[in-house]
Amino acid sequence: MRIFNTLLVTAAVLSGLCCGFDRAQAQSFPNHAITLVIPFAPGGSTSIVGRVIADKMSELLGEKVVVDNRPGAGGTVGTKAVAKSDPDGYTIALGYTGTLAIGPSLYRNAGYDPRKDFAPIGLIGNAPNSLVVHPSFPAKTIGELIAYAKANPGKVNFGSAGAGTVSHITGEYFAASAGIKLVHIPYKGTGPALTDLLGGHIPMAFAPIPASHPNVTAGLLRALAVTSTTRSSLLPDVPTIAEAALPGFDASLYYGLVAPAGTPRGIVERLNKALRATLAAEEVRNRLAIEGAEPLPGTPEEYAVDIDHEETQWSKVIKASGAKAE
Repeated sequence: MRIFNTLLVTAAVLSGLCCGFDRAQAQSFPNHAITLVIPFAPGGSTSIVGRVIADKMSELLGEKVVVDNRPGAGGTVGTKAVAKSDPDGYTIALGYTGTLAIGPSLYRNAGYDPRKDFAPIGLIGNAPNSLVVHPSFPAKTIGELIAYAKANPGKVNFGSAGAGTVSHITGEYFAASAGIKLVHIPYKGTGPALTDLLGGHIPMAFAPIPASHPNVTAGLLRALAVTSTTRSSLLPDVPTIAEAALPGFDASLYYGLVAPAGTPRGIVERLNKALRATLAAEEVRNRLAIEGAEPLPGTPEEYAVDIDHEETQWSKVIKASGAKAE
């Protein structure tokens, strides 16, 4: 019994020392630059969102948050690198629907588990895609599009930013939900897809709202719907797919920050506090609005729930579609 009690006391002391060490780490964090890995090339909406967040967090934390763009394999290359990094809070990643919900099921070996290999810091926000068609396309509503596709099975094409991208999988999700057959036409990016859509070479595409919005406003494209559960502030008159035809349909794109699993809780909380303050800043909210993103500040636990929900939803869609990437 005496030995057992001694072990308990020793364990308690060690636990207290560990907690004290974690608190000390958190109090001194950060004391040098933090690297924010954005797993996509510069210039896209994802990279823009990450840089807006990095700039403001640098100001609030008193240390530079340096953006490191590491594209490759649908964002899984950079995301895997962060999962394998030291869990000290100095290397974090921009989490994204494509990397945390789609990539692990789409790629044979993404190299990470979105639930086990990361410590969620917090959500940044969400942004929908838009379903846009060429003005010559006969359908003027989602209901008319579904009816037309059912009457012409396998004859309606849709463009995306590439095989395995969010816009591709969203199209597969829409087709499965509507019970229709669409033919996927992959492009090397959103720009080429919209170029062919504007030229009338394809009838429809799923595209980020910031990319489609100018063409919709100019009357060069017609927006039938947005893919989130609420309307976009950039296209307030355009209904959601859920309200127009398919209740419960949600293909929003979620952004957040994650650190490697094992990052001390105090450091995660410090980063979460800075992120939430960043999202409360008017200049940040205005910049995110330009990208069609709605800020969604929250706790690390809430983001963990979101990651689990998204991976569950999108893995089912990918399995049903049969989509694969090497």
